[in-house]
Amino acid sequence: MKTGVSPQKKGPFLTDIEEIRRRARKHIENGAVTPDYQGDLKTVLRVLNEALATELVCVLRYKRHHYTAKGIHSQAVAEEFLEHAQEEQGHADQIAERITQLGGEPNFNPEGLLTRSHSEYVEGGTLLEMIREDLVAERVAIESYTEIIRYLGDSDPTSRRMMEEILANEEEHAEEMKTLLETVGKEEKQHERQG
Repeated sequence: MKTGVSPQKKGPFLTDIEEIRRRARKHIENGAVTPDYQGDLKTVLRVLNEALATELVCVLRYKRHHYTAKGIHSQAVAEEFLEHAQEEQGHADQIAERITQLGGEPNFNPEGLLTRSHSEYVEGGTLLEMIREDLVAERVAIESYTEIIRYLGDSDPTSRRMMEEILANEEEHAEEMKTLLETVGKEEKQHERQG
């Protein structure tokens, strides 16, 4: 049975293994960056350092929210904040490792951290404000990481896959913050009516 799609002819997978071996030895100091790397390395490193800054700002904001959460629902929400802070730190570590693999230097300098970050550092005065600010930050990360993934495309599949994994986790965070916002908001309104 024919599907109407004709198979495309492709050339041999490896045309010259000896040439690949020669090139691998020629620029050994470049580590993971081989002549087949198709990304604009300078731009990729800048974008990854911006993502690193975004994650670091999120760690700091979630940590602050964890320690300053007050109110009737604060204990459970504070634990959620702490879990997210730890996961954001893991993202930062992954990104820093990738920057190093590409021959760059991860920028952990606190000076200019907020200008490099895509998300903002907003403290929030109430538990609901904290949750709302964390949801906003997650939505910023989702949109900017989606753009980074599109930019990377096939030019840097390893960085793209890493960012796709991080994006999936940020989407989970956003959904959790949305649920918390709805739940805590509803419960606080009920508490106000009863009190």
